[in-house]
Amino acid sequence: MRNWFKVTIPYGIKYDKSWLMNSIQSHCSAPFTPVDFHYIQNRACFFVQDASIASVLKDVSYKICDDENQKICIFVNLSTAPYSVKNKLKPGQMEMLKLTMNKRYNVSQQALDLQNLRFDPNLIGSDIDIILNLRNCMAPTLKIIERNFPELLSLNLCNRLYQLDGLSDIIEKAPKVKTLNLSKNKLESAWELGKVKGLKLKELWLEGNPLCSTFSDHAIRDCFPKLLCLDGRELSAPMIVDIGSSEIMKPCKESYTGSEILKSIVLQFLQQSSFCKYFKDSRNIKMLKNPYLQRQLLKHTKHPQNVDSLSAWPKTQHDLSSILVDMWCQTVGTCFLPWADPESQRWWCLLSLKWKDSLRVLFSPSPGPSSLPLAAVPVCAS
Repeated sequence: MRNWFKVTIPYGIKYDKSWLMNSIQSHCSAPFTPVDFHYIQNRACFFVQDASIASVLKDVSYKICDDENQKICIFVNLSTAPYSVKNKLKPGQMEMLKLTMNKRYNVSQQALDLQNLRFDPNLIGSDIDIILNLRNCMAPTLKIIERNFPELLSLNLCNRLYQLDGLSDIIEKAPKVKTLNLSKNKLESAWELGKVKGLKLKELWLEGNPLCSTFSDHAIRDCFPKLLCLDGRELSAPMIVDIGSSEIMKPCKESYTGSEILKSIVLQFLQQSSFCKYFKDSRNIKMLKNPYLQRQLLKHTKHPQNVDSLSAWPKTQHDLSSILVDMWCQTVGTCFLPWADPESQRWWCLLSLKWKDSLRVLFSPSPGPSSLPLAAVPVCAS
């Protein structure tokens, strides 16, 4: 008898099942069939029954990168047979489940009502216990949907579900579903919805779940971008950005139509200000390839020494020709504040710049020790 192996992908819940399986398969030297794929907490898991395939899957670890350029880790461990295989429904039980589901299917609306399926009289009379929280029950249910209701548009799953691990296959088994009723279940986290985010839902029902007190419309839209109705409430139409006809963005051109006095004050501020001191070398050890720099930068020192090291950093240098100041409209007001050093007679000028609806305050040293106000600057719009 061949051994079973469990394959685990940490943080696999971030990835769509189809993308993840296709990515792994494309890096494998031999084809394989994942058994009992599911998400548990933040991990993606499945089983294979072949030692050679298990060895190949181990070699794939860290060879796949996601959209954020993060390498995907894959763990492969010897395992017992998956629960769904050990507790697989018998042929007679499968036939009774199919007859029960046929009775609950509305042909005209292409809708399947599986609410309280466990307590259906046909199943109880045949001593068949279908608990959709269990993958060995959800898997055959989805298999029947795939074979007998390929045009399914609406699915009611009010069955006191507390997790959707076994429902992840619905994306492949019933890809045309547009309405999903998960109300009156026991779902506590919006993370559960991420397990079926591949569905192109237009209507979703969640009322009666504990997660209703914590989720936001935005979180639901992240899972189902085309969703139009949530718990009977219409949502705003999703924003669609047309990127079909791409155009080359024209380079920004320097322009200034405001007061020359204001321009000179802003330029003076940029020339005289030193915003901070910085360290020219990255302290991200992973990014540094030079072993000498790694040893020099990786210092274990006490806090005061770290603070003192700031004084050793080089001064900021600015390429003034690359700095642009854009303002929609501008207003200028002047007031004078004493310099922190009492021996100095210098004053600072407070320059208020109004940019759209916000007020940004910019401090600039006055040209000299004089406390005379600046010349009036006309208000203008660029």
